[in-house]
Amino acid sequence: MNRIQPTSSELMADTPYGPLFGISQETYNRVWQSLTSPDGNSVTYVSMEIGADRDIYHPIKNLLLEMARREDISPDLQPMADKFLHGPGKIPTYSGGLGILAGDTLKSFADCRLPVAAVSLLYQRGYFSQLVDMNLGQVVWSREWYPREVPGLYLLHRPDDPQTPLTVTVDFYDHNDQPIQAVARVWLKLEIGSGLDYFVPEFLLDYDIAESPDWIRKAAHRLYDSSSEASKAIQRRLLGAGVLPVMRTLGLTSRTIHLNEQHGVFLVLALIAENLQRRLGEDYQSRAGDQDILDAAEEAARNVVYTIHTPVKAGHDRFSRSLYQGLEHSFYRRILQLLAADEQDPETYNFTALAMRANRATNSVSRLHREVTRAQFPQFRERISAITNGVHHLTWISDNKAAVYDSAPELAGWRLDPSVFTRAHQLLDNPRFRQDFAAAWQKDSKYLIDHVNGMLSEHRQQRISTWIDPPNYLSYLGEKESRLNAANFTFGFARRFSTYKRADLIFEDLDHLARILVDQQWPINFIYAGKAHPADKPGQGLIKSIIDIQEELYRRTNGLAKLVFIPDYDMAVAKMMVAGCHAWLNSPKRPLEASGTSGMKAAMNGIPNVSIMDGWWAEGYHDGQAGWKFGYEGPVNPELLSEQRAEMLYSEDAASFYEMLPGLLATFYQQPEREEYLDRCLMNLALNCPIFNTHRMAAEYLARYQLDLPAETTGQMEKFLALYRSDLE
Repeated sequence: MNRIQPTSSELMADTPYGPLFGISQETYNRVWQSLTSPDGNSVTYVSMEIGADRDIYHPIKNLLLEMARREDISPDLQPMADKFLHGPGKIPTYSGGLGILAGDTLKSFADCRLPVAAVSLLYQRGYFSQLVDMNLGQVVWSREWYPREVPGLYLLHRPDDPQTPLTVTVDFYDHNDQPIQAVARVWLKLEIGSGLDYFVPEFLLDYDIAESPDWIRKAAHRLYDSSSEASKAIQRRLLGAGVLPVMRTLGLTSRTIHLNEQHGVFLVLALIAENLQRRLGEDYQSRAGDQDILDAAEEAARNVVYTIHTPVKAGHDRFSRSLYQGLEHSFYRRILQLLAADEQDPETYNFTALAMRANRATNSVSRLHREVTRAQFPQFRERISAITNGVHHLTWISDNKAAVYDSAPELAGWRLDPSVFTRAHQLLDNPRFRQDFAAAWQKDSKYLIDHVNGMLSEHRQQRISTWIDPPNYLSYLGEKESRLNAANFTFGFARRFSTYKRADLIFEDLDHLARILVDQQWPINFIYAGKAHPADKPGQGLIKSIIDIQEELYRRTNGLAKLVFIPDYDMAVAKMMVAGCHAWLNSPKRPLEASGTSGMKAAMNGIPNVSIMDGWWAEGYHDGQAGWKFGYEGPVNPELLSEQRAEMLYSEDAASFYEMLPGLLATFYQQPEREEYLDRCLMNLALNCPIFNTHRMAAEYLARYQLDLPAETTGQMEKFLALYRSDLE
């Protein structure tokens, strides 16, 4: 697909809701027409969180940098360009994998020119920032962020009054069914395609304003506020109940609504109510019988596609029925009683059960997760299919690796079409490419290790100036003694700290681990990062255990093993780690890792995974061509879903890791020129890059969306589908 980069004069669009920078008027008109067309040939994508920080990927900023070098920015656009070039790069409204996946998905929708709009919430206080203290472990604090200062984030205004923000209203209800209005301002963020000629709008609802009651504002402050069960329930309702109002206000006509997890499932109740009102009239609440409600639910389900992301109990919202007597209208509670019944607790609404019932297509996020989900919800077995997750290749491939890919004629066009990586097989025996790839990898490793060493040095100074005790033992040693070496084998581990992910698994038997390293004199770096939810005390305990292990590991290995924790994990830290480590470590208890995407980001950079055969790695392992495996990989049965520490298979899976590790390190340290290790790196490019990207994932979703698109678009999507279909096996 030939894409023409716009000139300075084509970077501003006037809209009824305010001017937008970064797209042309023609692009805005074309995309907006597709989203508001009476035929409804589009999708509304609903997610509790969307992660798309500008500091690691932003095609408009890249364009402006090039234009600035050419001194080609017109004076009238200079103020906006300066904001994009120098303004804040963080939008802290995501917590981890789910939100980053949503952001990657929307970027690929834009790249592939799919007519999609997204709806989420804007959290004035974002997600928490993380300090880590040697003695206290994780410390939660709030970093201020100011949406108005973030380039590419726009507060929309009313078409008839440019001075007044555009708002939508959502009704809550007291015990007497009297409405209590929650009001949200509407913000817009554009995900602009890499070709700069298409975009996906994200509409973010901001309820933290004076027009909303204080208890609504409080619940809307932070992503995943878990200060009370009521706050969690309110927040889910603010998302789900806000979807149709914002669609109606903006004129979005999507026939299909995609629920990225069940957080926004409340919109189904609104769809049911609309259907009943259309069938029975304004007095539908008094006229509707149970069968009428069930029929309306079946009709509503035809508009809904649902992605379920986890088998873990904590990932499925359940709320007390009594809680909703002060939040929800009695008629909606009646719908919940019919559709959200929890089989194990009659006094609880189960929102996963509601989402499973009210959709036309349910998908898991890997093949293995499909089998787990079918076992968990056997009554919906025939409806549950698999769409294995992916990542946005343009976001996660490092600049150094991208330059190498650009230099290879065999990979021509990879930026627009990641299926091109199937031709990477041709590069396995190309000495120049192998040499260039290894050099780029060394640059990425140096960048990561320099960052870590700089952090340790900074923490060493903080011991004097703040109350925080640095979270790394190495910061208590001398500068020379503590420095990490970029040439030493480096494991990367970064993700949400939840118990089933078993961050501390490989340190289960420190004696055994130390013997392996000391006997062969193999130096090794372990670099960890990640947050635990503020309400997840066991997850916070895992972070503390990593900190507590550091000194003992260092001493038992005579300084060969250096374990470091990077605080305040975000997308920038993630990109640095997935490109700069030598292997990506993943140690969940099988089969609780539904997919996992951090390892896919590593694979995009040619980094081999070392992982339990869970989630996507069961598909990406390729008989050892792309990395290493360890741990249990037998049949999936209900007993394996337990998250009790005694049933987490620590000793068995750790022993398997220790058995695998010497061969891995020998391949890295002892093979001439590390040829065999480099083979695994390049096989990731050939085997995993073409498959585990969000362009391919978008193509699989498109089959569920049932859209009528131009031949050029459908042809490209069919090309991705021809490479891989998650549900075939």
